[in-house]
Amino acid sequence: MYHLAAEPYLGIWLKGSFVAFIVFVIYAVLVYFFIQRARAGLPIPTIRKIAGLEALDEAIGRATEMGRPVNYVPGIGASYNMQTIASYAMLGHVSKRTAQYDTRFIFTCADPIVLPIAEEVIRQSYLEAGRPDAYNPDDVRFLSDWQFGYCSGVLGIYHRERPAANILFGAFWAESLIFAEEGNRIGSIQIGATANMAQIPFFVAACDYALIGEEMYAASAYLSKEPVLYGTVVSEDWMRILFFAVIVVGTIFQIVQGKANVITSIFSK
Repeated sequence: MYHLAAEPYLGIWLKGSFVAFIVFVIYAVLVYFFIQRARAGLPIPTIRKIAGLEALDEAIGRATEMGRPVNYVPGIGASYNMQTIASYAMLGHVSKRTAQYDTRFIFTCADPIVLPIAEEVIRQSYLEAGRPDAYNPDDVRFLSDWQFGYCSGVLGIYHRERPAANILFGAFWAESLIFAEEGNRIGSIQIGATANMAQIPFFVAACDYALIGEEMYAASAYLSKEPVLYGTVVSEDWMRILFFAVIVVGTIFQIVQGKANVITSIFSK
């Protein structure tokens, strides 16, 4: 038995797609508006403080005072993984700070494609800090593309180098607790960030600071204040406020009017 397709709303929109289009238009307008204001230097809402990012200078400063290195682990995601891409911005910021403080910086990765990208990011950071000669390519290393082989290599660095600050920023899986627990045992200040929901509890439990979920994506905007990134993050926050308001209003209408109400009729179009 064949069923006829639903009649398009206004002859154009499939049922349920009209509101999605309107939401997309509102979001696009907000992004454009806030990016233009940020570029023009006009005031826009600020991103709330993220404790883990505020503590970065403290962690690097402690490593400098103790004469011990800063260790950076970008997770085991591929070079095109969104969390790895977000990690590049953080890598640039941390390596630039270590260059300014004249602190040894160690980077390890589990993907051979990530290595040349990281080398270029770190080299550029040292150049921007005015200390290109301080860049040590031997401290930027590919260890293994096997998950637990990489774990073993990182733990070996923990024990040999005793980093005073440990930055875990990227896509992590079963190795997250191994890194965080051992880093905690050797007394490192640890800042962990991942969007893999199953691994966040381990970072919260074993790290001094944890960036939860999408906070890691907002990190580059928070640190750089780059107009395009900053305006986009602010727009996302405004859309969340709008969605929350719609949910609250819709719940009230559902309680008061019952099954059929103005909110459900709008969203069914």
